[in-house]
Parts: sequence; structure tokens; C-alpha cells
Amino acid sequence: MVIEVGVIERIWRYPIKSTGGELLHRAEVEARGLVGDRLFAVRDAQGKFGSGKNTRRFRRMPGLLHLRSRYANDVGEPELLDPRGEVVPDPSAYLRRYLGREDVEVAREKAISHFDQLPVSVLTTATLDWVRSAVPDVPVDERRFRPNLLVRTPPGTPPFVEDEWFGSKARIGDAVCIDFVRSSERCVMTNEAQQDLPHSPLVLRAITKAHDMRLDGLATVVSPGQVRAGDPLVLL
Repeated sequence: MVIEVGVIERIWRYPIKSTGGELLHRAEVEARGLVGDRLFAVRDAQGKFGSGKNTRRFRRMPGLLHLRSRYANDVGEPELLDPRGEVVPDPSAYLRRYLGREDVEVAREKAISHFDQLPVSVLTTATLDWVRSAVPDVPVDERRFRPNLLVRTPPGTPPFVEDEWFGSKARIGDAVCIDFVRSSERCVMTNEAQQDLPHSPLVLRAITKAHDMRLDGLATVVSPGQVRAGDPLVLL
């Protein structure tokens, strides 16, 4: 039995971890996730990656979300865009000035994964609409939660429906198959200002109160292929 639960509305890729990403019409998916997603990160001299939080692997570097990254031709090094949307000529040199520290560089992933958790993040419009209703005075869109796939769900779909998919496989389009495992545990990055979204502590507070800081569906890749905007998401 198969159940179509929604349609891919938007596809996001984040070439440089913790920066704003790029909106795609289609993307190649491999075992690691979307090709090129978070393949690069801002790394300091201790080997920690720039993020919105301090952990064993990550170093808080405020301001990264005001920047964006993209690939010019889906190959090679990513471009870094400044807050005005202009491509900077030397990303590492720009980041040293921008962050006010000399020990950072844009580094390609090696043995240690740049992902916080699992390779593919899926968010539904049902859950996103719930967040908007919970914090009506705060501008909210999916960029606050940095999913790879935003899925348009039918009217009447309950929020946090992604929870019902854990333990199930899903097909996207003709070839891609993913396996839903769990949700992301959210952190202060959901509150951070980025581009036209202002800082607000209310976003994480609402998710914490209603759903134990968890939001989205995280998945591993079972079968690679290409995903496109408009592809159906079908639970198997």
C-alpha cells in the first residue's frame, strides 16, 4: 500500500554550512544527501565548524546566517554572498574580516561530517503553518528551520505529521527513496535573524512548549536519484 502525503514545493541546499542556502528547482540526491549540501563549512583553528551554537563539534559564529552560499555550476567551490547579495572574491579572506577572527577558513568536508544529524531534512507546510499561528507577530518561513525539502500537504493535515512517518520509507518522484528516522532537536538558530527575518526567542519557545524542541522529519537515503519541485512524496 502506498499513500501520497504531499508534493515537493521547495528544495533547499546549503553549500556552506550555517549560511543561507540556495533555492533549487531540482537536485541530485546521493547516499550522503543532496549533492553539495553542507559540503563546505567555516572551520576554525581547533577544527570546529561555524554554527549558531557551541558544542563539541561546533563553534558559535554570529552573523553567518546573514550571508548566503551557492554553486555557480553545481561543481567546484561554492560562492559566498555578502549581506547585500554580492559574490565575494575570496570567501575565507572575507570571513576573517566579517567575523573579526584570523583563524577561520572555508573548508571542504573530510572525515568528520558537517551535518548536525542526518542527511535529509523534510518539513511540511502543515507544521510550518502551525509555527506561524503560534507566533503570529513574528515573520516565519522555512528558512528558519533549514530543511532540504518543503512538502506541501493537503488541507486538514495536522501539524507535526512528520512524526507519523518515522520508521517508514518514502519515494520521491521516480527514483529517490528515503527512510524517515526521527526529528531534529531544535536550537537557538531558529530564533536567529537572517536577511529579512528578525531575531525572536518566541520561535524556539513555541516549539519547545508544544513539541519538546523537535520539528521536521530526518531521513537517510535508500536509493539515489533526482528530486524536482512538484514531485509527489509517497509513503511506502
